[in-house]
Amino acid sequence: MGGWKASAVYDAGDFFQIFRDGVPRTRNELASMTGLSRPTVISRIDDLMGLDLVAAVSDAVSTGGRPSARIAFNPSGRLVVSADVGATHIHVGICDLSGSVLADDSVAMLVSQGPRPVLQVVVELATSLLESLRRDSAEVVAMGVGLPGPVDHATGRPTSPPIMPGWDGFDVPAHLRQSFDVPVLVDNDVNIMALGERALSWPDADDLIFVKAATGIGAGIISDGTLRRGAKGGAGDVGHVFVQRAAGLACRCGKTGCLEALAGTPAIVRALRDDGLELETGAEVVDLVRQGNLDAARHVRESGRAIGEMLNACVSILNPSIIVVGGQLAQSGESLLAGIREEVYSHSSPLATRDLQIAQSRSGSNAGILGAGILAIEHVLSAAEINAVVQDRQSSRAEGSAALQ
Repeated sequence: MGGWKASAVYDAGDFFQIFRDGVPRTRNELASMTGLSRPTVISRIDDLMGLDLVAAVSDAVSTGGRPSARIAFNPSGRLVVSADVGATHIHVGICDLSGSVLADDSVAMLVSQGPRPVLQVVVELATSLLESLRRDSAEVVAMGVGLPGPVDHATGRPTSPPIMPGWDGFDVPAHLRQSFDVPVLVDNDVNIMALGERALSWPDADDLIFVKAATGIGAGIISDGTLRRGAKGGAGDVGHVFVQRAAGLACRCGKTGCLEALAGTPAIVRALRDDGLELETGAEVVDLVRQGNLDAARHVRESGRAIGEMLNACVSILNPSIIVVGGQLAQSGESLLAGIREEVYSHSSPLATRDLQIAQSRSGSNAGILGAGILAIEHVLSAAEINAVVQDRQSSRAEGSAALQ
């Protein structure tokens, strides 16, 4: 922080970034750090306090006379809504501005029911959670949403999602803003899981691949510390990559040989039913593996091998330091991971795998809402967004004063 200069800290948004480390500071310390005059520092702090982004904390040590109040980031001052919409579920959370999940709830629902019914449930869950926290919707400053298909991140509109009839091009942000008039950030669900998993468990990993193994198969890619979305939001749509093990198998996307056709939970359910087991869901597959059912463990391990076949190319191209495996199938534990490790460590280059870790997700089912929260928080706490809000408030005050004259 010693490199801050007045030219680099000109307005409230840039000034706020100092507080992101959570360290309380006095006004004099802030003036010394930034080179700004004390009146300017006070003005910036007033702007940020007006947005509930910073607050005074316990007094600093006095050097004589009146103690100096310290100013610090106020993560509980505002809230974000985070929503993880999967192929068969909706998981919604309320987060503070540090990314901590204050409350969450989930329901089973098919994304194929269409955008309006699904997003209505997102709104209903969010409203109910706010009521349970005794917090007002006016305290919400942004929403983050993950969807199980490619998304144009700039517009928040799904782009030709293979398992989401009726969603292609749907204006998700505009629809949600009818209920919460705040910025709405939308991304692919596995992208937000990658963000959440990295923030929670691997903050120093600049090269990470998060694989979601559930109804579908997807990957969130962080390379050189940056989430990679691709030209049309399709980066990481690995469930429809051809793998030799799935050759000839029909996929719900209309092609054959897709990874998902062999490795997704519906495929494993069908295979176990062919073996004579009566079951319907991926959760039942996981339960069977945990109970020691050898057929279930064998099919899940085969799923892992197919995922590993796809990952061989990713390892060679991206050279990640860690591959994190999440989603429903990952809850079966070592059966899935063993298949992935067997394939990757056997067939990827020694250089790429020498220090490569392949690990189970530590954030589990919360990865999506954690990541969606981070997506929203990083937007709303950016210098540009804070500056825009401050300028709007100043313009409104100026217009009000002019109307009174």
